[in-house]
Amino acid sequence: MEFIKEIIGTVFSIFNAMSFYLLLGFLFAGILHAFVPQHLFAKYLSKNNWASVLYATLFGIPLPLCSCGVIPTAMALYRGGASKGAVISFLIATPQTGVDSIMATYSLLGLPFAIIRPVTAVFTSLFAGLVTNAFTTEAGTSAAFQPAGNQPPKASGFVQKLVSALHYGYVEMMEDIGKMLLFGLLVAGLIAYFVPDNFFTIFGSNTLLTMLLVLVVAVPMYVCATGSIPIAIALMMKGLSPGTALVLLMAGPAANIASMMVIGHVLGRKTFILYLTTLVIGAVTSGLFIDYFLPAYWFDVSKFTLSAHASGHFYYFKVVCSGLLLILLANALLFKKYREKTAVPERVGNEEEVCFRIGGMRCNHCKENATKAIENIPSVKEVTVRLSEGVACVKGDVSDEEIKSAVEAIGFEFKGRL
Repeated sequence: MEFIKEIIGTVFSIFNAMSFYLLLGFLFAGILHAFVPQHLFAKYLSKNNWASVLYATLFGIPLPLCSCGVIPTAMALYRGGASKGAVISFLIATPQTGVDSIMATYSLLGLPFAIIRPVTAVFTSLFAGLVTNAFTTEAGTSAAFQPAGNQPPKASGFVQKLVSALHYGYVEMMEDIGKMLLFGLLVAGLIAYFVPDNFFTIFGSNTLLTMLLVLVVAVPMYVCATGSIPIAIALMMKGLSPGTALVLLMAGPAANIASMMVIGHVLGRKTFILYLTTLVIGAVTSGLFIDYFLPAYWFDVSKFTLSAHASGHFYYFKVVCSGLLLILLANALLFKKYREKTAVPERVGNEEEVCFRIGGMRCNHCKENATKAIENIPSVKEVTVRLSEGVACVKGDVSDEEIKSAVEAIGFEFKGRL
């Protein structure tokens, strides 16, 4: 039982250090989502030139999209006419960072890491996008970014936008990354207890070999930008170099089996190879630069103690923040299905509703993109997407082929009628 107590103490210590910054980051993410018009992204990203790569990178850095949520958004960009380079730069830049993960990075890994992480994401995504544009010429279609056919956008006042920001940050985003965050904390606790101190010194000075081994694990693994942070600090305290930790923080969120399969299917094998190759080159180059050219004391994590025993006014403030964050996480994760059922609008008339199974939806961004894609079918009168069941229920004279075409265009899988 002693090892369980030790693991719980470690998890609590990391969670306590992150809680205030996570709360702040979720708030900023909600404000960004509610107050920045989404059509601005379409305006600047739907171009087949080098500028679209730059805009895709700069827009992607602060966006609070997780590893799976970025896929349908990026596919919508492609269907809207964006170059493959812009889509690839968006796919790499967006899941690596976000205001919430930047704040969490600062809380555990310090200011240098919090600055270097988005900077390296910028350079890596620019490199990937420009290389992709140089070797591919095909742009997307012009089907996306049209207003939902039957539901014109409604104007919202400041109060409504503020409520929307709070709901998005503290409910929807927590639904999307809450499980991965808790998983990352648990993995960090297990690493801290079971991995021997200075474990990575067995590789000696062969930093490149260590990075390649981390890539083998990180690339197919599904982990969000925030959930990867506690894993990174736990490994650094066991001797992992800062540069190799950065490789984990870059490759883990930016690539996973699901995203790679969609990219290969929609954008083609050549684009997929360019995406993966440039991501690996960018991550390893950035990691080597940190290890060999930046001061080691910038990334010293020895001051961070994996202990639940502490005191002081700020410590108790962090405990309060941790309690609040736990309540919000419990609300987001435990009552998700209940909210989804009660949010279904009342239906009028006797028109028959048809439900379709859709594969690949994992977060609220997936749900939003699927809803918009189906709404844009002219014959659709009403659509309700239930994320927990992977189902879209539609009213209107719509065929299976129309639904299939709409959802597969943004990277989801059509599984037929329910």
